Amino acid sequence: MQAGPPAAPTRAAGSDHGWLDRVTGLAVRVLGASSACAVLDPAVRRPGTASELTGPAQVPPVPAALADLATRTAAPVVIADAAADSRVADQPAVVSRDVGACLAVPLLREGTAPLGALCVLDREARAWSEHEVAVLVHLAAIIVADLDLAAASADHEDDRLVRELAVEAAGVGIFDWDLGTGVLNLDERLVEIFGRERGSFRGTVEEFEQLIHPEDRAGVQQAFQEAIASCGQYAAEYRTIHPGGAVRWVTARGRALAGPEGVAVRVLGAAYDTTAVQDGEARLARVLETMPTAFFQLSPDWRFSYANAEAGRMLDTPREEMVGGVIWELFPEAVGSTFETHYRDAMSSGRPATFDAYYPPPLDAWYEVRAWPHPDGLSVYFNDITSRRLSDQLLDQTLRRSELLAGVSATLTDTLDAEEAVARLARVVVPELADWCVVTLVEDRPGDWQQQLRDVGWWHADPEQRQLVDQYASRRLPALTEGSFIARALASPDPVVVDAGAAEAVSGVLRPGPASDLLQELAPDSLVVVRLPGRRRTVGLVSAFRGPERGPFSDDDQRTLREIASRAGLAIDNARLYGEQRDLAEGLQRSLLTEPPQTRSLDIAVRYESAGQAAQVGGDWYDAFVQRDGGTVVVIGDVVGHDVAAAAAMGQIRSVLRGIAVHAGEPPAEVLRGVDQAMETLALGTTATAVVARFDAEPTDGLTMLRWSNAGHPPPMLVDPDGTVTVLQSQEPDLLLGLDPGAQRDETFIGLPSGSTVVLFTDGLVERRGQDIDDGLLQLQDQLVELRAHEQDPDPLCAELLRRLVPDRREDDVALVAVRVV
Repeated sequence: MQAGPPAAPTRAAGSDHGWLDRVTGLAVRVLGASSACAVLDPAVRRPGTASELTGPAQVPPVPAALADLATRTAAPVVIADAAADSRVADQPAVVSRDVGACLAVPLLREGTAPLGALCVLDREARAWSEHEVAVLVHLAAIIVADLDLAAASADHEDDRLVRELAVEAAGVGIFDWDLGTGVLNLDERLVEIFGRERGSFRGTVEEFEQLIHPEDRAGVQQAFQEAIASCGQYAAEYRTIHPGGAVRWVTARGRALAGPEGVAVRVLGAAYDTTAVQDGEARLARVLETMPTAFFQLSPDWRFSYANAEAGRMLDTPREEMVGGVIWELFPEAVGSTFETHYRDAMSSGRPATFDAYYPPPLDAWYEVRAWPHPDGLSVYFNDITSRRLSDQLLDQTLRRSELLAGVSATLTDTLDAEEAVARLARVVVPELADWCVVTLVEDRPGDWQQQLRDVGWWHADPEQRQLVDQYASRRLPALTEGSFIARALASPDPVVVDAGAAEAVSGVLRPGPASDLLQELAPDSLVVVRLPGRRRTVGLVSAFRGPERGPFSDDDQRTLREIASRAGLAIDNARLYGEQRDLAEGLQRSLLTEPPQTRSLDIAVRYESAGQAAQVGGDWYDAFVQRDGGTVVVIGDVVGHDVAAAAAMGQIRSVLRGIAVHAGEPPAEVLRGVDQAMETLALGTTATAVVARFDAEPTDGLTMLRWSNAGHPPPMLVDPDGTVTVLQSQEPDLLLGLDPGAQRDETFIGLPSGSTVVLFTDGLVERRGQDIDDGLLQLQDQLVELRAHEQDPDPLCAELLRRLVPDRREDDVALVAVRVV
């Protein structure tokens, strides 16, 4: 159906179709809407009134669009917020805010296309309930039935038609109370709703009142009286008792009509059975009362209309005091708060609101709130999340402190210079734990305790105060006395703490002079001095200060400072021991890396480069030796770790592997399996990667057979005589050594022509911080191609690869082996 100019206008122009006015008017009154409109398909004709129904009057655009939607889908169109619905949002009436909500149902006749649609409009956005949609469907059925009956009898009386069609619509009954005569007419459908037989009602108000449940009669009477007194709307919900004792709910809507003198002379309305709705509401009420979430409803004038048991408990207010009370009066702390802002915004905008907010004492709690508006006001669900907020705050604090401690470790271990590490510590402590601090290094040199101290790091959160701290740090050590807090901290394992008055307390143990004056200007209020413990002695001190605004150091602050001090002390101690360990480990490691054998069929070159500043030694190694049958075994490996222990473990694993390979003469996979078992038996307690490659002693058909097995190590690369570079991937990368003594070890083989070069390496050659190892492998391939590795001898090839690929500041050891088939 195309809705357009020839369709029915909102109100008919002639008296012949006053029936349509009545049905649309009834829709307005029953649904409490602003206007209603029946839009008919141009093909629909009502005998005797066709000209009025299809005359020149234009259907307003919004009903026309709604009717088009409803007839095309043959289903109700429900729009709660027209401005937000793309189907009608661009209509002028919606843009001008004359239409806020729409509801339309198709006029359906069985076996035919929709005849049109019945549309209801409201100026304000509103939610349409299922019950309201059902009412409009009933009224649409009345219109359809009327059109059908009109085809047979065009002269039928309009009022009679409405009542008869209500029966046919099977849902809505009509009543008509003549206030002058006192006669109350109920149509047959309404009599059935009351559980009586048709024709049994005699038309008196007294008889009608007897049909109503005794507890509800006074409310119905009052509703009628108010409607009659104001010539206004009548609305009531009440129970009726059927003869068999069954109780049914009835909802009635109507209007008192005024006579010539402006006094009500008639009450006209409709009623329908809402038992199912009431049962559902009762079930909902039981759910609301038993659920652990607090819930309440506010009327448009901000009064509590309902509150469940949990709401009363959580808000610490009896429900009987809440219901009927104004929220801003019962809870004055909410005025001007986040609660009021969100509640009023939701009510005015029609949009739901979700937020977390704190309510001060006497509730003193955090709440998670969900509020959404509806035609009857505002519904609110809320939970007390105080415990969760406290847990989140504690977790956030813990995470911040964990990040701080991690930052301490990262900052201090990034350098092996003790003085630089101590200097960095000041900026770690400030501002997270202190407003300013001074870090002192305790040096192992002749003299008394004061001569062994050196302030090497300080910082202030306020840039304008940093110069003062710099001046204070440069003058304070000579001003220290035997009773100073620094001296006390050196003599005790516990922190020295001053919770208040730190400026006066510290000045009292300083010699008079510039240091004391500068301290007064810095004006600290609280102080903590903690030692930096090394392995056997104190290596430094941290003096942390706070101003009065921040408050004293809590127990948790002091624990964190001690943890920082512990890590810093070890880092400084490690830096001092580093030189000795480096020299010892590097000597050990190089003593284990022997020169490779030279055979008539292979030319082997090896290189080892220790790491740079971060760790001079590690577990990288290479090896090359000849088995008893003349085959040459080449090994490249890497023990997890970069320290003396890794170097020592490397020496053990290298010796075990060499012994197994030489004694048993096994192929590479069996050698690795034997190493796995030996590591388990000897309880070496480490893991390692390795590639074991075996080159046969004599060529077969002009090819030297290469067999290799890979235990989680970067794959070797093969440079063919024509310059092609191939990555020698195993079928499946095996586990690292030291993880599973029963692990299956696979073996791969390939024939190598003369002039082939195999390059074996550790990850230090191809892996960098911030670079994926796959990118490093591609870079190595490119360099082998660019260097024309197939034309070079292994020794200069190794030298050039190290020059091009290894940075000056090395982060890892590098072991490299190149084997050329002669």
